[in-house]
Formats: sequence, structure tokens, C-alpha cells
Amino acid sequence: MKRRPLIAGNWKMNGTLAEAKTITQAVVKSAGAIHDADILLCPPFTALTAVGELIKGSAIGLGAQNAYSEAKGAFTGEISVSMLKEVGCSYVIIGHSERRQFFGDTDELIQKKVRAVLAGGLNAILCVGETLEIREKGTTWQVIQKQLEVALDKTDPAQATAQLTIAYEPVWAIGTGRNATPAQAQEVHAQIRAWLTQRFGKTAAEAIRIQYGGSVKPDNALELMSQPDVNGGLIGGASLDPKAFVAIIEAAVQAKGKPCCTH
Repeated sequence: MKRRPLIAGNWKMNGTLAEAKTITQAVVKSAGAIHDADILLCPPFTALTAVGELIKGSAIGLGAQNAYSEAKGAFTGEISVSMLKEVGCSYVIIGHSERRQFFGDTDELIQKKVRAVLAGGLNAILCVGETLEIREKGTTWQVIQKQLEVALDKTDPAQATAQLTIAYEPVWAIGTGRNATPAQAQEVHAQIRAWLTQRFGKTAAEAIRIQYGGSVKPDNALELMSQPDVNGGLIGGASLDPKAFVAIIEAAVQAKGKPCCTH
């Protein structure tokens, strides 16, 4: 089965409004008419409205970097799914490694956030991954399996099929100068796919896209995206460089033309 790749640019806490507009305009000009991949820009909250206006009429979607689990209330500094939906977001990144590491997002809180996003009718990009310490201990899969089991507990298979993307982040390969090999990425992606099959059934597991999110660059994108169970990328730093980001999109499209899956 060939899955349509999803390339999402996670800008993190970068970009003034003017910079956001410049990046968006450049991406729209170069990739706004590409229809062989789903393209997503995830700017800071302050730039969502401006970026949303600039991508109108293009093939590019709008995503948020986080959302809170409650619909409204006395939660200073948080933002709800309905607020994101109102400004045009179609996707929300949940459980990014930086949210887990710096802001204390637990598996249980991530579960609540995933449920809120799916219930609100938006698509969730659920991030899972391991640190260098965990990889060196040889417990990568045990950790990722727990992250999946808790975050997706009681998730409906139909919702998962229609609204869920998984992003595998080897934390040890993000901004460290180290890279996971395509074989290492594929190994974990295949394990995730097998877990999804067991949890949601074969039809859902075949439909759910699994992105790779570990220092994807134009020079390694094609080989990574050509792996059978790598269905796009969650792109960090390179997404702030329109030329690099578009090159990664083009690599994903090129990889899509290759044999994808044997199952």
C-alpha cells in the first residue's frame, strides 16, 4: 500500500510575524501547487492567523504545535482545540519530545490531549520516541510501546483511521549532529505499524501514516522517505528554510513513486 506522505514543518518557538509571512510566501510559491503530498505548516500561535491567510487557495494546510485537553476555563497560557479550529488549523502536534522534556507532558496528559483533538474533529500528530540513554539500554521499543498504549487507550479505530498520524522522534538524533540511519528508522516504524495492527486492526494500521522526525535534511530525505513504513516527516529546523523544506517535500514525492510496501 502506498500512503500519501505528510510533510509537516514544526517551526517551534521561532519567527516574528514578518518572518513567518516571508517563509510562508516562499513555501506557497514553490510548493503550493504540489498535490502528491500533504504539506503542513505549524507556526507559533501568534502567526497562525497570518499564515492561514497566506496559504488560502494552496494545497498547504495549517497545524498547531500543541493544544490543551480542556475545552475552556481558568487555564492561563493554554489554548483549546476549538480556538485552533476557529483560526483554520486542521492538525495539532501532541506529545512532542520537547513538550515531554521541558514542560512535563506525561503520557496521561498526552492521552487527554489526543482525545480532545480527535473529539474536536481535528487531526492529531502523536509524537513518540526515545532518548539516547534509552536507546543505549536497548529498551527503545518498550518505551515507545508504553507511550502508544497510554496515549491511545480507548481511542476508537474509526477515529484513528481518519484522524491519527504517528511521528517517531529519536530524541538522540534531534539537533545533536547524530542521525538515525534509514534502517534504524524503518525498524521502529515497522514496530509501530505492527502495534497499530494489533491495536486497531489491519485496515486502520495500513491507513495511518507514520512520520519520521529526527533531523531530516534535503540530503537524507529521499533515503528516509523511501523506507516502506516512513510516510513523511515532522521537520524542525529545516522547515524554517523554505528551500530546504521544499527540497524535503520533493524528496517525499519522489520516494512515493518507488515501491512502498510489500504487505
